[in-house]
Order: sequence, then structure tokens, then C-alpha cells
Amino acid sequence: MKMNSLGRSQTQVSEICLGSMTWGTQNTYDEGAEQIACALDHGVNFIDTAEMYPTTPLTEKTLGDTEAIIGQWFAQSGRRDEVVLATKVTGNGKAWMYGGQDITPEKIRVSVDRSLKRLQTDYIDLYQLHWPNRGSYHFRQNWTFDATTQDTAKAKDSIHEVLTELDAQVKAGKLRHIGLSNESCWGTAQFLSIAEANNLPRVVSIQNEYNLMSRLYDLDLAELSHHEQVGLLAFSPLAAGMLTGKYSKGEIPDGSRRSMNENLGGRFCASSEPVCDKYVALAREHGVDPSQMALAFCLSRPFMASAIIGATTMKQLQTNLAAVDLVLSEELKAGIQAIYREHPIPM
Repeated sequence: MKMNSLGRSQTQVSEICLGSMTWGTQNTYDEGAEQIACALDHGVNFIDTAEMYPTTPLTEKTLGDTEAIIGQWFAQSGRRDEVVLATKVTGNGKAWMYGGQDITPEKIRVSVDRSLKRLQTDYIDLYQLHWPNRGSYHFRQNWTFDATTQDTAKAKDSIHEVLTELDAQVKAGKLRHIGLSNESCWGTAQFLSIAEANNLPRVVSIQNEYNLMSRLYDLDLAELSHHEQVGLLAFSPLAAGMLTGKYSKGEIPDGSRRSMNENLGGRFCASSEPVCDKYVALAREHGVDPSQMALAFCLSRPFMASAIIGATTMKQLQTNLAAVDLVLSEELKAGIQAIYREHPIPM
């Protein structure tokens, strides 16, 4: 398993990160524990979670259960030191989701301690802001996104306040690194410049959606990643399972994410379904597993720090882990590029 630096830090993370958002609903504790053990055996040292998980479905009753499952595994296995652990603080949203307030210094203090308790650990390796207070174009919001509604001074003041509190948490030994999620190029640049001007913690990563059908990161954020050494942690590299081919021809397997969320957060739609079928067909024409092709493509990107995989079965997990051994041929890469040129933003 290839290791990559987390930003400019000395921390090394595996090119595959084990996602956990199904643990507590679609997966039991025992299944989650089995996934962790298998991933570590394959060289993975990176696990991603969030205080709001599990998400499939997202309910008040199960809020925080995924962190608790990971904490139970740490306590029972004694293998905390083998894992680079990432979690996230939830931002504004539904009132039942930790109050629904903005990410503020007070919110960070409460959430860090709450996560540490559930995770049964003294520190978090990577603490991420789940989405920006000012709003985001992610999760299909790009179609109606309007940045002119934002207050520039307020946004910058909020970033400075948050970074100051994160600095205090790092100095207290509770956090080691900080990262962003569902962020923009402008937002990330502000975090970097404000941190540099005030000697505050530097962002090491951005966790945004990235897959064959969602490639907004290829543009301005890719340029920022290159110049500032802030790597991408790609979530949904399989487009919520669409790129596996399991939803082809209208199939909705029992227990799958689509059986609980029919449009997969806006991903499964009239414009995306036929494009997904083209990528799946391309993989099969080349004798390659569609999931592995999609993941290998992500891993080949120069800005990729780690691709976050999620699985509900061990067979899925083992298939995904094997993607690290796949090298895309020039012909296959040309086929991917041809589909991309024809359908750059299908969902």
C-alpha cells in the first residue's frame, strides 16, 4: 500500500482510507470491526468518520454511533496506535444534529470532547470542518450556488476564530492536524493565508467528493493542491456505488444505499445513469472490474492524498482494496477521457 504525506506534515497515510459511515445502521459493530482488521491487514492505516455518522440513513437516534463503534474497537483491540484517525465537526443544519449551529469556538470545544469520549482516545489525528459556515456548492448545490450572498468580512472573521480555537486544541494535545471538507478554493486559500499571518495551524487536507462523474476538483482546487501541498481526501470515489455497476438496468439490491436513498443524494438521475453505464461498460470491455477502474483512476490523480472507500460487505471491501494493484492502460485512460469530454458534469 502506497503512503502519502498528509499535507506538509510528517504524518503518512495510506492511499486508501477506510470510510465508516455505514457502521451503526447498515453494518453492525462486528462487521465494522471485521472491516477494520481486514483493511489494516492490507496496509491501510487511515480511518475516516464524523460526529454525525452513520448516514445511511441519517437519524437523531443513531447520531454518533459510528464514532462509538470505532471507540469500542480501539478499546477491545488495543490497536489505536496503528491508525491515523480522522473525524469531523458538524456545521449548521438540522437542529437535532448537535444543535444545528455554526462551527464556532464553543462548538469545537464541545464536539472535540464529545468525539474523544465516544472514540475512547486521547487525541484525534485529523480534525475536519464538515462544511463551511457560509454555505457550499457541494452535494449538487452547484446548480444554484450564489456566492454573492456571503459576507466577506464575516467569513474571514469566522475562519480566524475557528483557527484560533483549533490551535488551542492542538496545543492541548487533543488534535494533531486540521482539515476541511466540502470546501471551495477561495475558502481553503483563506484558511491558509489567515493561518500563515497569525501562526495558526495549517490545513493539511480537503475532503471533497471526487469520482469519474464528479470532477470539479480538477480545476482551481487541483492547482491549489499542487502549489500549497494540501491533498484531496476523495469521498464517494464510486459515486455512492453507482460506478460499481450494481444499479444498472434499474437494479436496487436489498440493503444497498439506494434501497434507503433512491436518488443517492441527487447522484442517480436521468442525466447520470447513462453516463455511469458508459464507464461500467468501458471497464468491462477492458476486462477490468468497474469498481477497481473507478478507484484506480482516483488514485492516479496527482493531488490525491487518499481515496475513502466504504463497503457493506467483505466482498466489496476486498474488491476495493485490490484497486491499488490496478494500473490503467493508456487505451483505458483515453476511453475515460473521451467519456469525460462528452459528459463533464452528468450529476
